[in-house]
Amino acid sequence: MSSELPKPTLIEDEGAFRELLAELEKHADIAVDTEADSFFSYHEKVCLIQITAGSVDYLVDPLADFDIAPLGAMFADPNRRKIFHDGEYDVLLFKRNHDFEFANLYDTRVAAAALGTANPGLASVLEDHFGVKLDKSMQRSDWSERPLSQKQIDYARLDTHYLIALMEEQLVQLRERELTEVVDGECRRLEQLDAPPIRFQPDDWVKLKGARNLSGQQRSNLRELFALRDRLSAERDVPPFRVMNNQALLAIAQAAPKSVHALGELSGVSPRQARRIGDGVMKALADARANGPINRLPQLPAKDGTAGMSFEELELFDDLKAWRRKQAERLGFDASLVLNRHALVRLAKDAPKDVASLAATEGIVAWQVERFGEQLTERIARFQPTPESERGKRRRR
Repeated sequence: MSSELPKPTLIEDEGAFRELLAELEKHADIAVDTEADSFFSYHEKVCLIQITAGSVDYLVDPLADFDIAPLGAMFADPNRRKIFHDGEYDVLLFKRNHDFEFANLYDTRVAAAALGTANPGLASVLEDHFGVKLDKSMQRSDWSERPLSQKQIDYARLDTHYLIALMEEQLVQLRERELTEVVDGECRRLEQLDAPPIRFQPDDWVKLKGARNLSGQQRSNLRELFALRDRLSAERDVPPFRVMNNQALLAIAQAAPKSVHALGELSGVSPRQARRIGDGVMKALADARANGPINRLPQLPAKDGTAGMSFEELELFDDLKAWRRKQAERLGFDASLVLNRHALVRLAKDAPKDVASLAATEGIVAWQVERFGEQLTERIARFQPTPESERGKRRRR
């Protein structure tokens, strides 16, 4: 399919980039995607920016010798609509690495989900709408390598080529089904996403499969090995799994080898790997012995944002989740579009009893107040938590 399209324009120097910026000023709708190197680097970065404006596809090389900072003005411009598909990752990457701000964003995946598409992924949606089949073999290629291969170029340009036409089709359906506000609300949330730096969490070793079944000393071993792997990954700028995979970490934690030679004989650890990381592993295991066993597992923050909530708040959170599920089934779209997780947590904590208070709740947008305001406030007002005397008998859903 890509061979039938005009060749994309490669932007690899300052002059071409300035020409692109001038061209983008002429367009109200601009499709955008990115390729990054998270599968190959510890310090993830944007390696390619795909842009479609009018009928032309552009591939911008942010690793070339020019500064992409001027693109920030386009992303922040409320008069130019930026079309992404599943743009949350791209937005976070741009914010975290380049401090870009966003306005007038439209997400075709959000729209597809609102329209009830069973599989709103890009490959499925493009095939449904345009009969286009994407070659997924390039998804995990190394986008930091130069020059880009022809297969990479062909793959990357298709990520944005059809997005403007897709949006135009979706907008008609959204208006017909009175869902425009639903998509707008979620897109405004994406624009306002916080992008704090990604920091190593030393207790995340608990998440590794099999970690909870280890003895206390083996847990201590794993904690030190987990931290070692992260340090080595950061130093070498490679993903942690390329230093040691999770199975190797657990095998070392369990066996606690006393020498580099013994380390190299473990399943999942090659002699070459043992020589390269052996001294670090020996020190990590010595530190673990000095620290002693971990007999109580660390408590990690709840994935759903409910950490620190009271029993009553948790029960209301569960109740609102059940209500959300029923609404999503009735409306025929994803539950997160009815109320996202952040909004659910805020409602459970603030428990607004009237529509005005609901409207002022962080994470609640206008269409939700209009469609669900009375239902939600009445449900919250009627909610009765389990009496204290019966709480020991009740398990949270």
